[in-house]
Amino acid sequence: MTEDTTPAETVDPADQTVEVRENPERQRFDILVGGRQAGFATFTTPAENPDDQRIFYHTVIDDAFGGRGLAGVLTRGALAASVEQGKRIVPVCPYVARWVRGHDDFADSVDRVKSVHLEAVRAANAEADGTAS
Repeated sequence: MTEDTTPAETVDPADQTVEVRENPERQRFDILVGGRQAGFATFTTPAENPDDQRIFYHTVIDDAFGGRGLAGVLTRGALAASVEQGKRIVPVCPYVARWVRGHDDFADSVDRVKSVHLEAVRAANAEADGTAS
């Protein structure tokens, strides 16, 4: 997954506490299991009205933590925190888009994906890759 991931086999089996935590410096939400990084959901904001929306565009759960429903826990936690902060959700990530279709409790907080959102994702990816101009 990433360099800051700890394999599941090093997690204390007695401590399986699951925590979703915002990581604003990296524009993502992290999910931790037993204090160990298990995955993340990245977001960006549109250039126009950046304080209004969060564009979720990539969700990752390390294979070592798979099969536990952690992607759903991460998505619910990230979206709930975002809505609580007054943000609208733009689900570009296929997993997040599928998840919100199955969870009507977020329907009033979801905006349709537009070209401006896709451009923001391209810019975020270019910045992460070091190819931003």
